[in-house]
Amino acid sequence: MDKTLQNAQKQMSQAITILREDLGTIRAGRASAALIEHVRIKVYGGSTELSLTELATISSSDAKTMVVSPFDQSIIDEIERGLTQANLGLTVSQDGQIIRVLVPPMTEERRQEFIKLAKTKTEGVHVMIRQARQEAMNQIKNKEQQSEISEDEKFRFEKEVQKITDEKTKEADDILNRKVNELVTL
Repeated sequence: MDKTLQNAQKQMSQAITILREDLGTIRAGRASAALIEHVRIKVYGGSTELSLTELATISSSDAKTMVVSPFDQSIIDEIERGLTQANLGLTVSQDGQIIRVLVPPMTEERRQEFIKLAKTKTEGVHVMIRQARQEAMNQIKNKEQQSEISEDEKFRFEKEVQKITDEKTKEADDILNRKVNELVTL
């Protein structure tokens, strides 16, 4: 039964990790490497496609500006072109040996769209958590029907699964609330 609980906990934790990654890509009007690090860029004449993190270091010089420093200066034009073509709503400009990426301020309408998107992604994670809970509950019920555990143990394990579910649901809601606050307060 410990394996069933561990499985449920693992699945729910993976759902939380997915939520963190998904919400990290939502632009909050603040410069963050997460906005551009996964952009795929064709370099060396289009023969190779790599993510930006494989081609350059990304740092934030202030709340609105990111600095991209290519490892290989010969591909700086290709990186700039790739970032521009990614169509992320960011202003990209080359400044000698580096590329500056400016994050424009968000409109209220765009802010509301991002909040709605964050809530949708969080609801998807809630569904994943409930599915993991249901799987665990079914396994517990089957064990009890096969007389592998007693009825008291069944209730104890079900209570434990529900406790884990409540914790992970609250964690997902806390992540959502932080993101919404970040979107609202900029």
